Amino acid sequence: MKKLEINDLGKFKLVHNLDVYKNKAIFVVTSIDLEKDDYFSRLYLYDGRKVFQFTFGPKDNNPKFSPNGKLIAFTSKRNKESKESELYIISTSGGEARLLTRFKYGINFFDFSPDSEKLLVLSPVEIKRRRKKEKSDVHVIKEIPFWFNGIGWIYGKRSQIFLVDVESGRKRKITRGTLNITFAKFNSKGDSIFFIAQEDREKKPLISDLFVMDLKSKRIEKLTDSTMSINAFEFVDEERLVLRAKSLERGLPTNTHIYLFNVETREMKKLTAKLDRSAYNSLNSDVRGASRNLLIYKDGWIYYIATDGPKANLFRVNLEGDIEKVISGNRSVETFRIGKGIFFIAQNSTTPTELYLLRDEKEKKLTNFNDWIKEYKLSEPEHFRVKASDGVEIDAWIMKPVNFEEGKKYPAVVEIHGGPKTVYGYAFMHEFQVLAAKGFVVIFSNPRGSDGYGEDFADIREHYGERDYQDIMEVVDEAIRRFDFIDEERIGVTGGSYGGFMTNWIVTHTNRFKAAVTQRSITNWISFFGTTDIGYYFAPDQIGKDPWDNLEGYWEKSPLKHAKNVETPLLIIHSIEDYRCWLTEALQFFTALKYLGKRVELALFPGENHDLSRRGKPKHRIERLKLIVSWFEKYLA
Repeated sequence: MKKLEINDLGKFKLVHNLDVYKNKAIFVVTSIDLEKDDYFSRLYLYDGRKVFQFTFGPKDNNPKFSPNGKLIAFTSKRNKESKESELYIISTSGGEARLLTRFKYGINFFDFSPDSEKLLVLSPVEIKRRRKKEKSDVHVIKEIPFWFNGIGWIYGKRSQIFLVDVESGRKRKITRGTLNITFAKFNSKGDSIFFIAQEDREKKPLISDLFVMDLKSKRIEKLTDSTMSINAFEFVDEERLVLRAKSLERGLPTNTHIYLFNVETREMKKLTAKLDRSAYNSLNSDVRGASRNLLIYKDGWIYYIATDGPKANLFRVNLEGDIEKVISGNRSVETFRIGKGIFFIAQNSTTPTELYLLRDEKEKKLTNFNDWIKEYKLSEPEHFRVKASDGVEIDAWIMKPVNFEEGKKYPAVVEIHGGPKTVYGYAFMHEFQVLAAKGFVVIFSNPRGSDGYGEDFADIREHYGERDYQDIMEVVDEAIRRFDFIDEERIGVTGGSYGGFMTNWIVTHTNRFKAAVTQRSITNWISFFGTTDIGYYFAPDQIGKDPWDNLEGYWEKSPLKHAKNVETPLLIIHSIEDYRCWLTEALQFFTALKYLGKRVELALFPGENHDLSRRGKPKHRIERLKLIVSWFEKYLA
């Protein structure tokens, strides 16, 4: 059987963005074209009997059935000359798609009205438009955040609600002002729109509230009390909604839960209190497409995805707070919809994304877009648990090199996930399989700070580089003790984002690793606070206070302070348009290490952002993997 190579990235089909009407399912399949260095997406339809291609793109996305099932709306980029996002409509029976309208700054979300005659669209607009004579390429900025990773400049813009007539394509903006609207839906009568919005993105970036607008009077009423971060809702009836929200009692490590909210009494009840888990999928994968993860209410139950340790499964909770697992297994449920059965997209460690149907307690695989993977010999992750020095058990995995030989010693690479409140587990990682195919043992784990194990486990605020660092090192110690094929003299370490910070922390606090690759990392919490899209609220939450009240703490937790200790050969990989961990994080660490005479190289990727490893240009993703493999082959061979 063949080994999975770096260039095999181009063979993956990303199955995502699902919607359902009765026994029909519409979804997106995205191809990775290495030759054209681009992604191409088309809509596919399951008609109850078979799956077939429904549109020919080249960049169709976000399909949604109308409530009457006659139409499908979707976004696209069919006009190569236009920089605007396009909204299309097509008959469910097929035919030519019709362009409805365009939006200059993109489409964040859309939904049909109950009568299928209108579309509600969320799109950014300029709060104060410049006069034509004032056109300039100079950025005069008066607020934070001023940019956002993957989007670019966002200052002076807020996401607002538009209504688009399905027949004529005529659109009109129905909200204005400084509310930044993130999610919205019509009520069942179609005479009101409920929506979630930030009132003060600058001063209260973590707070989002529920509002309602009466479409006749245009009167907007705020329904919640500005104490939570709300990100989605679903209607139970005319008086009650279920919210997916974070109470922020423990800052960002607080789990997202499902709440029942009464519009009349404003009473809020936590329904998922019995399960100390986040109500979303936080598993890492580098071969998945974007998917909407909405709440669905049906027959007295609210259905939702939750991260449970290294798995993302489908759960349901009733209005009394009783919780059941609906779709289980060692896998990642990416998204789901309910029609005549439960349609869902899922993946696991050795099977990329596909569409499935659960009906009458029987599960059926509906697509085979990634069956090509069966021709390849993959490394199956082997799970083991490590009892940390404080008695807490840590989930860890080891992947043997492909064509593993007993009695032979192999070099190893330790992988550290980002977040920190994400998780490794039963989802496909092309990068890990490539390393295993190249002859490396791959070690990965979920140390303190990870999601899926409860809030106590996830809460490492003000303690970065402490218990989390110990957990990782103790996992490495246990792996060496338990698996005698690991050559402890040839171990490398890598990670991105928080994993990049931790890689930096490791090489500034121990010399046991023979090589390291740090990616999209934080090296200086002080500069991170003032230069990135989330720094001004993420750093105070995670490190404690702000640099003026905790300068010593910020500097102590910065790997840059400890740069003199580095002896490990380090490759720094960073994207030039990474606004989550801005370019300065890489530049100052590289400069410091070169100044100090350390072995270090810097690889900068133009036109890329924080998501290079997952959604970067295909050729850049290939180049990134080649750099990582060659660095470890150079120092661990």
